[in-house]
This record gives sequence, structure tokens and C-alpha cells, in this order.
Amino acid sequence: MISRHRRAVGVVLALHSAAAVAGLAPPWLLGTIVDRVTAGAGVATVDRLALAIAGCVLVSALLSRYAQYAGHRFGERAVAELREQFVSRTLGLPVSVVERAGSGDLATRSSVDVSTVGTTVRDVVPTIVIATVQLTLLFGAVFLLHPLLGLAALAGLPSIVAVTRWYLRRASSAYLTEGAAAAELTETLTTTAEGARTVEALRLADDRIRHGTSRITLVWRARRATLALRTVFFSVVEASYPLPVAVVLLVGGYLLSRDMVSLGAVVAAALYLQQAIDPLDRLLQWTEQAQRGFASYARVLGVGLVPPEPPGTTASSRGERLVVRGARFSYSDDGPDVLHGIDLQVQPGERLAIVGPSGAGKSTLARLLAGIDAPRHGVVSIGGCPVTDLDPAERRRRIALVTQEHHVFIGSVRDNLSFAAPDASDAQMRAALLTVGVEWFAELPDDLDTQLGDGARQLGAAEAQQLALARLVLADPHTLILDEATAALDPSTARRTERALAAVLVGRTVIAIAHRLNTAHDADRVAVLADGRITEIGSHDELVAAGGAYAALWRSWHTRVDER
Repeated sequence: MISRHRRAVGVVLALHSAAAVAGLAPPWLLGTIVDRVTAGAGVATVDRLALAIAGCVLVSALLSRYAQYAGHRFGERAVAELREQFVSRTLGLPVSVVERAGSGDLATRSSVDVSTVGTTVRDVVPTIVIATVQLTLLFGAVFLLHPLLGLAALAGLPSIVAVTRWYLRRASSAYLTEGAAAAELTETLTTTAEGARTVEALRLADDRIRHGTSRITLVWRARRATLALRTVFFSVVEASYPLPVAVVLLVGGYLLSRDMVSLGAVVAAALYLQQAIDPLDRLLQWTEQAQRGFASYARVLGVGLVPPEPPGTTASSRGERLVVRGARFSYSDDGPDVLHGIDLQVQPGERLAIVGPSGAGKSTLARLLAGIDAPRHGVVSIGGCPVTDLDPAERRRRIALVTQEHHVFIGSVRDNLSFAAPDASDAQMRAALLTVGVEWFAELPDDLDTQLGDGARQLGAAEAQQLALARLVLADPHTLILDEATAALDPSTARRTERALAAVLVGRTVIAIAHRLNTAHDADRVAVLADGRITEIGSHDELVAAGGAYAALWRSWHTRVDER
């Protein structure tokens, strides 16, 4: 980052160095005043030297001010680049990696960690470099006054160096642990807030409170650990500051009694050491902040270390038939299989419904069909080409997965729809909204220019889902996978939406993960999934007549609908 801004960094360092050199003059001039007065100089001499001191202080202040200004400009530019790189790297990650990481982890990295890195780049690095330069100049000035005074000035360094090495060996891992704990807490709070209604409906409030408390406890312990390191570090450092001044005064008094140095030199040496406390204090304090910054930088750059989504080895496939052969899948290398030897063929233009109890593996199978995850064993192919071998852009153009979770981006209705089809006309966007039964569109004050999101028109879960389905119509994929995509709609709205989609998607392959069995009733075939295996497959009428698991599901669901 610094190498890309060499000129700006050079200006910052030059200005700070010049300010440090200007800051060396006042103690030396004050020592000169002492010697001149001792030798009998008059008021005019003192006034002249005092004016020189004031001029040096003013020059040092001006140089420092412009150095800080240049440093902040460099820091803001560098952090802006870092944010853009982070977003670019995140967008390049495989979807499965993003989902496993969780929104809390990414939110913490993109906000807290990037902000901490910004402070490090803008303030910490220049401060550490400049403080090091100032200390070198100040201690060098003491050595020039007398070598013995210079050696005495180093009296406090052994304890400072020892405690700093002790601190640095432990700080990096401690701050990484603190960052990870904060990310877990953010994830817990985010998921609990987003699922508040489900938590209330299933009476999980106490469980979520216990879970949140455990995460707060982890953050508390992590911060106590870093606080303990800082407590030891700063206590030893602060106790070391007065020691060099005291030793220099003692040694200086002895040398003065032997006429080896002047009184002005001893005064100047003591003032130089007193002046050194500020850059030394800043150096050590910002070293602590640098540990936070480097830990955050590691978390930000860590996103770029995750292998990006493979580009794919095949640009296109030779057909549209979707085939699953012996597919097995687990979410971890050493975890149990979620899917067990799935065999399935879906012909082009066929409507297939996948039903089964919760936890049967329906959504996992949908992810395999869409190419988001790859099977541990077996293959999922389209037109004879493994789905995961297709170029990602081509795969998304041909296969679309729509789930219950939909995001409304801050922007206009047009902005939200153009993600699916950047070249779509306004007429096409309106037609897509009408196709999926978006009745609320007629109420919008500014038509497609109506702003959505925070501080503007808020969409409910059902409205957001309809907006996502309108994107789907615009995207116009050949194979469509609906993972309970109409679950947030009320039954009548869902039925209308499904009918509208059925009319529009003629000739397209549709695979619907269904919890409303009317979807299965309308499908060409129904696959029943239980415990990660397909136990039944056939048309609705065939499976009802067979009297198996699907027939039991159908009777149970039909009874509940009649009761309503």
C-alpha cells in the first residue's frame, strides 16, 4: 500500500523529519542561554536567543501541521483503495464460502477491521516512523553534548525493550482472538435480530439469550486478555520514563563538578530527555494500536487468501438435461453425509417438485443442482457437462436458484431489477413486475424511480420476494430452481404468483423445493426426499395411488388446508 503512494509517503516523512529537526533547537538554545547568563551576558542576548526559540517552535508547529494534513490525505486514499479491494475480493468468493463465513464475520471485517486499518495507515505508521526519527535525533543530540551523558540517557531502555518484546510476542494472537470473538458476537446479534419472529414463534428467546451471553463472555475474556497485556506493558514503560532524566542529572552533576561539561549542557541534556518522553510515549502507545491494526489488516487481507470461484473449464454445455449420478455431500470433510447416493434425471422443460420433511436435504440438493456446492462423490451435470465445470457467468445465466432469503438494495426499483438484466427496458421491467403479481407497484409515487431501502419505501418480506421473482423473469434462465421461493407469500398470493410463473416459464426446466403441496400437484413429477435419499419418484397421481410417504404427506396437508 505504501509503495503505491511513495510520493505522498515521502512528503509526509520529509515534513515530519523537518519538524523534528526544528524541534531540536529549543533545548540547545535554552542551554546556551544558561551558559551565556552564567558568563555574564545581558538581557539583549537572552532576548535574541529567546526569539530564536520562539521561531523554531513556530516552524516546528507549522511543519507538523502540514505533515499531519498530508498524512491524513494519504491515509484516506489508501483506505478507500482498501475498501474497494475488499469488496472486489468478497464478490469474487464462492457463494458457499460467503454463506459459511456468515454476514456477521464479513460485516465486522468490512467495517470495524477496515476502520482500524484506516487508523493504522493514517496515524499509526507515520507516528511510529516519525517518533523513531525524533528519538534518534534527540538521543544523538545528548551524545553530542557528552558521550557519558548519552550513555546515562539509555538507562531506561533495557526495561522498555524487555517489556516491549514480551508484549509483542503475545499481542498479535491476542488481538486476532479478540477480533474473531467480536465477529461471532456480531453474527449472533445479526441472526437473532433477523430471525426475531421465528425466535418468538418457537419460544427460543431463552436459548438465544444464553447463546448471546456466551458470545459476550468470549468477547469479555478476549478483551480482558488484551487489557492484561496493556496493563503490564504500560505500567513498566511509564515507570521507566523518569529513570534516564534522574541518571543524567546525577552523572551531569558529577561531570559538572569536574568541569567536564557546562551547566547549559546538563540542562540541555535533561530537556532533550524530557522532550523524548513524548515521542517515546507515542511510539509505545501506537505500537499497541499497531498490533490491533495489523491483526485487522490480516483479517481484511485474509479474504483475498481464499481461493476465488474457479473460472470453469467449459464455456458451455451441449444440452439442457440435468443429471445427478451417485451424488453424496457433506458440509465438512470429516462430517456425516447429508445426501446419500442421489440419482436423478430432469428432462428439458420438465417440472419437478422435490418434497420431504425438514432436514431431509432438499435445500442441499438444490445447491448441488445450481452448482453452488460440488458433491463429495458422484456428479451433477447439465448437457453432459459437470455443473461446477461451467464458467460461473454461463452457469448463472442458465441455472437460477431462488430461495426464501431476498435482499432489497438501497436504490430505486429500477436499480433493484437491473441486477438481473442491465439492458432491460422500463417496459420489460414493468411487465416482469406484473407477471409475478406485484399489485403494490401501482401505488408507488415515482414508478420505477421510487427509492427503496432504509430511509425510503420499505418492502415487507412478501414484497421483497415478489421483487426477487421479477428479477428472475428478467434473467430468463433455462433451468429454474425454486427453493420454497414463495414461502413468505400468503397462500392466495403465492398461488397467483406460481400460476403466473407457470404461464411465463413454459419450455423451461423448473425444479421446485415445495412445502406447499399444491406445487407438487401441478408438477410433472414429484421426488420425495427423506434422510438424504430419494425414496419415491413419479407423478402426483402415481404417488398418491401408491399409498407411500408422499400419499401420507398429501393427505395430511390436504386435511390442514380443508380445516383452514
